[in-house]
Amino acid sequence: MQRGKFITLEGVDGAGKSTHLPFITELLKSSGHETVVTREPGGTPLGERLRELLLHEAMHPETETLLMFAARREHIDKVILPALERGAWVLSDRFTDASFAYQYGGRGVSKDKIKTMENWVQGNLQPDLTLLFDVPVSVSCQRLAGARDPDRFERENAAFFKRIRAAYQERASSFPARFRIIDSSQSLESIRKVLEDIFISI
Repeated sequence: MQRGKFITLEGVDGAGKSTHLPFITELLKSSGHETVVTREPGGTPLGERLRELLLHEAMHPETETLLMFAARREHIDKVILPALERGAWVLSDRFTDASFAYQYGGRGVSKDKIKTMENWVQGNLQPDLTLLFDVPVSVSCQRLAGARDPDRFERENAAFFKRIRAAYQERASSFPARFRIIDSSQSLESIRKVLEDIFISI
């Protein structure tokens, strides 16, 4: 059986990636693909428990990084690899690029330490396609201001999100064949047209 595709959605909080997840899901399903929709941190019962800690408990940045990768290890083993091996397409709201953005860019954890964790936890596994929803930090902060009760990441200041955005852009520059950067300040209709064009070509 042909291996499925692994697609990830990335972006700063407020970039709108979660808004477009259902539309992308329907694009894949309408093309006849079994589609598994998941998220990080989370995706498994243990991962969801770790997610609650990560989003709401204060901790050292390296503890945060280790817990992110602990949840990811379970996610890969229990959800991502089994789905890919049976030919399903996996659509994940965040993956390891988020660790480079948030823990390296945002928190200042050593990039080398995160690379070591990446190699240890996922080996050769990388997304086939990463959609980076990009907006100016002023826009993301404005969107977050009107959102639900924010978690501890969403409560961070604009400087934090600027570092995250820069780290995402650095990551995209390092892997240009995998990343598609989407201007998420466009209208909903414009973004959907961009997404349709992307998925026609894969």
